[in-house]
This record gives sequence, structure tokens and C-alpha cells, in this order.
Amino acid sequence: MVFSDAFVAIADPNRRHLLEELRRGPKTVNELAAGLPVSRPAVSQHLKVLLDAGLVHARPQGTRRVYAVSNAGFLKLNIWLDQFWDAEEVSTPGS
Repeated sequence: MVFSDAFVAIADPNRRHLLEELRRGPKTVNELAAGLPVSRPAVSQHLKVLLDAGLVHARPQGTRRVYAVSNAGFLKLNIWLDQFWDAEEVSTPGS
């Protein structure tokens, strides 16, 4: 996974909304589309970006796909971000 892809993926407010919904539990495209002012095909495209970035995964359930947050994808992001925090030196703006 390329980190810039993950950051690009989460830059879109619709994709962040999808991630917040998936954080509450796995959902289908139709369930996710019900909470957004965009079409079902648009939700599918947003999910594809999140899949490609490794932030969600999908499993087949009959004729549907159920999407869930990929903890491994977020762990990689978290590890990368953590390198910028030094326990001894936490700088604040203006200091």
C-alpha cells in the first residue's frame, strides 16, 4: 500500500463518511448509499478507492458484497503517523 493513496482516499468527505459508517459495523453498498446524497454507483466507486488503498475489505454474501474497515490498513497508517510523535518532544504551534 502506498500511503499517499490512503491519504488521497480519506481526503474525500464522502469516503470519510463511508469509513465512519463502516466503523460501526459491516454494511452493503445499499446500506451505505442510504446515508449519502450520492447514487449507489458513486458509493461503489468510493468503496473501490478505499479498497485499493487497503482501508476496507469486502466479502461476498450471496449476490452482495459486505464491506468492513480493514484494521491492517489503518494500522499501517497509524504506524506511519506515529513516527512524527516524539514522546520527549511534543511541540505545539507557536512554541
